[in-house]
Amino acid sequence: MERLQKVIASKGYTSRRKAEELILAGKVMVNGEVVRELGTKVSGTDQITVEGNLLEVNDKKVYFLLNKPRGVISSVTDDKGRTTVVSLIDTDVRIYPIGRLDYDTTGLLLLTNDGELANKLMHPKNEVEKLYVAKIEGVLSPSEFYGLKKGIVLEDRKVIPTHLKVRKTNEDSQIIEIGLIEGRNHIVKKLFLSLHHPVSKLKREGYAFLSLGNLKSGDYRELSLKEVKKLYSLK
Repeated sequence: MERLQKVIASKGYTSRRKAEELILAGKVMVNGEVVRELGTKVSGTDQITVEGNLLEVNDKKVYFLLNKPRGVISSVTDDKGRTTVVSLIDTDVRIYPIGRLDYDTTGLLLLTNDGELANKLMHPKNEVEKLYVAKIEGVLSPSEFYGLKKGIVLEDRKVIPTHLKVRKTNEDSQIIEIGLIEGRNHIVKKLFLSLHHPVSKLKREGYAFLSLGNLKSGDYRELSLKEVKKLYSLK
């Protein structure tokens, strides 16, 4: 017997966190009955339906690295008919993004049907580093730069970059390279906004040891077995 949300994630429907949200929303049925309790346990013989879809066992695990374009939703589906990251990848396997990038943010995004790995990479305790390149309005003063480097308190929690570098300074803007292990929504934009330098463009160029390489916007590639093993070994 295993917890329902873990089974949903392990069978490749979505991440464990999203599975919990679906259960609480009453969108999961076990043997024809709606289940809303997160502690519910199921067996291999139970029939599980998620959002009207009968959950099928899918033992084939797939892993993709996508260079997400601007104007694409980091979601499996979109009720407004907008392009989703999943629709950019040619696969018969039901996949979903690990985490998300904003609608107007570009760059590296991982997609998979491996719920165990997705949960591992998104869990705050594993502190997976992400590298971003932000174009900000105005230019950071030396005190702002070193203040950011030492850490800024946002929403009662201090955020300390793992990496901070000025790539280019223009008359009225600046391009900053910043590394974070934070996973909170809009964290990069909030950091610079707190310094009164709104982000006009944002791109994620690195995720742990992975990089975009020569991938053009909208292109993707499968991860190698070696890369997948290395992701599992992250601590």
